Amino acid sequence: MPATHTVYLVDASPYIFRAYFSLPTTMVGKAGTPVNAAYGFAGFLLKLIETEQPTHLGLAFDESLNTSFRNEIYPAYKAQRELPPPELEAQLRWCQQIGRALGAAVYVDDRYEADDLIGTLADQLTRRGHRVVVVTSDKDLAQLVDEQVSLYDFAKEERYDREEVVEKFGVRPEQIPDYLGLAGDAVDNIPGVTGIGPKTAAALLAGMVSLDGLYDRLAEVATLPIRGAKTLPAKLEASRDVALLSRQLATIARDAPVHADLGELALNGADPGLVDPLFEELGFGRIRERIGRWR
Repeated sequence: MPATHTVYLVDASPYIFRAYFSLPTTMVGKAGTPVNAAYGFAGFLLKLIETEQPTHLGLAFDESLNTSFRNEIYPAYKAQRELPPPELEAQLRWCQQIGRALGAAVYVDDRYEADDLIGTLADQLTRRGHRVVVVTSDKDLAQLVDEQVSLYDFAKEERYDREEVVEKFGVRPEQIPDYLGLAGDAVDNIPGVTGIGPKTAAALLAGMVSLDGLYDRLAEVATLPIRGAKTLPAKLEASRDVALLSRQLATIARDAPVHADLGELALNGADPGLVDPLFEELGFGRIRERIGRWR
């Protein structure tokens, strides 16, 4: 039987933005341009590698703001988000280069979001019997959790398996797209059903299991032990198309154009030929010293 591995898949964007907003832009490299996000991201990656000691590591980056296939379905998707400021945009490429230099596999696409890349990779890996740890602070990725996939919020040191997802959201992982179809998601500009919030959405799915089941048995909703249940059938019927669209937007794709190659994912140490010139350019002398501890 082929060997099985635990593969760490990192949703890079939250950690890049966290670094950008928590470290001063007065941190500059040799060219005099800000490197705060790249510095913080490099520190995060090194800490992850030092503490978790993964044998396989992949990083998924977002480059699909306003160009995602979801924008073709719903042009207002994430429309309220501003493009990264110039001081950050220049650093995003450096973050990808840092990942490659440290030995991780890097995945990026202009039509599929990092969530979709991770979902596709996780699906391919678990079908081959491997386990996956998704490193993220994004609640949307909780829908991937199953017996072989767990979530790890590295900054908060919180790990989620199926039980923790149910405890946090009130629904099972596989119900999260339906849950967001009902409640919406203001962060991603997913509308949901007007007048239905997270608690009501969770209660509806507890009684009806899925969005499809809910609409198949719409007349029964008024009898559920939910506050304001009698008004819910009309709200749901009026927003049926919106709910189904919202679920589609919230569902992580499993068919992104990426391939989970274990050889590429294997973390065999940093590449000095990449690390040395890059870290010299960025002025990362102190972080460079840490690499020797695990390379």
